[in-house]
Amino acid sequence: MTLWVDRVSKTFPGSMKASICDVSFQVSEGEFVCVIGPSGSGKSTLINLIAGLETPSTGEITLDGKPVREPGADRVVMFQESALFPWLNVFDNVRFGLKNQKKTPEEQEKIATRFLKMVRLSEFAEYRVHQLSGGMKQRAALARALALDSKILLMDEPFASLDKQTINLLREELAVIWKETRKTIILVTHSVEEALFFADRIIMLSAEPATVREVMNIDLPRPRSIESEAFLSLRKDILKRLRVEVEEVAKGEHDAR
Repeated sequence: MTLWVDRVSKTFPGSMKASICDVSFQVSEGEFVCVIGPSGSGKSTLINLIAGLETPSTGEITLDGKPVREPGADRVVMFQESALFPWLNVFDNVRFGLKNQKKTPEEQEKIATRFLKMVRLSEFAEYRVHQLSGGMKQRAALARALALDSKILLMDEPFASLDKQTINLLREELAVIWKETRKTIILVTHSVEEALFFADRIIMLSAEPATVREVMNIDLPRPRSIESEAFLSLRKDILKRLRVEVEEVAKGEHDAR
């Protein structure tokens, strides 16, 4: 499995400048790649382009050599909000997409049960969405995404709206799940700490229009401790590099006044 983002640019109708410009990178099977950058640097736009929710103005995105021009079952997106169906219980939310894959009821039950167990929600299978905490909703959304067995899982700041304690717990659980499944994941995050916790590689985008400023290979041993000396040193270094882009955004906003 190979994803290619090849010289992709995106300019939205009515805009005078591109949101992202000439972005290129490759993602291989089993990689965990994180995308960071200043606020408004096009991180979510990039995820939407890979998902097929938007189309590039120029350039091309291919998955296994096939152009990405629309949403597909080979790419599943997990958003900041869980987007669960409130009229269904947790179990039915997880198996919902499996019906479209023409799985038998027996197969649906087996798959949904497996991933609910993986995210530690087995005891809450019959709960309605409104009965779940924010963290539990995101666990259910993760189980639903994993159950679809897509080639790539795209994650757009999935933990951003949660409290710090819940975030730390979900990060640890996702790290364990990734180790077990070796799912190819591209995660957009505003948190350098989060990117370092997960990533094989970090793609840093520049200020708008976003280009690939740098691609960093992360060689920290797993499981990773956010309190280790090596982790903290690398986090400090990346924050320093990112600060240059954040200051560029602030300067542009000031000059535009």
